[in-house]
Amino acid sequence: MSHVLIAYSTVDGQTQLICERIRQILEAADCSVASIRIGRDTVDDLAAFDLVVIGASIRYGKHRPDVLRFIEANRAVLDQRPSAFFSVNVVARKAGKDTPGTNPYVRAFRRKTTWAPAEVAVFAGKIDYPKYGFMDRQVIRLIMWITKGPTDPASCTEFTDWQAVDRFAHRLIALCTAAAGLD
Repeated sequence: MSHVLIAYSTVDGQTQLICERIRQILEAADCSVASIRIGRDTVDDLAAFDLVVIGASIRYGKHRPDVLRFIEANRAVLDQRPSAFFSVNVVARKAGKDTPGTNPYVRAFRRKTTWAPAEVAVFAGKIDYPKYGFMDRQVIRLIMWITKGPTDPASCTEFTDWQAVDRFAHRLIALCTAAAGLD
């Protein structure tokens, strides 16, 4: 049985939902999965995991600083085993910005670290105006207006392609299998 850690950073919860979906798929494939929220939870021994998956959301054009700190603090272990990274951002809702090589946030993230995960993905997130505070709602509406996205302050629009999440999770199963020497 492979042991997987999913470490994630989320602002509004969509990244956590994606992690839960990945967890379900991995567990159905007989992987043992633990999850931590970066910046809130800790893990005693990262080396105890066969695969480490890191998921991070974007807010106002940036991944949270805790994500890079977590990666750098655990680089020695991450470099010794298979790992994966995914970003969640609303820009990924657009064709041409929906792959790791074309998404500006994933590209910027990869320039900030020399960590080279075996799998990288990007998923479109969710706009949930009723959930946001006044200032966040106004700023996000302006960004969406500029980028031709939804601007109705009463709307909630999910852009996540769950089939793409499922495909990513299945690629992770292959990494688990290889890491556990079950090939």
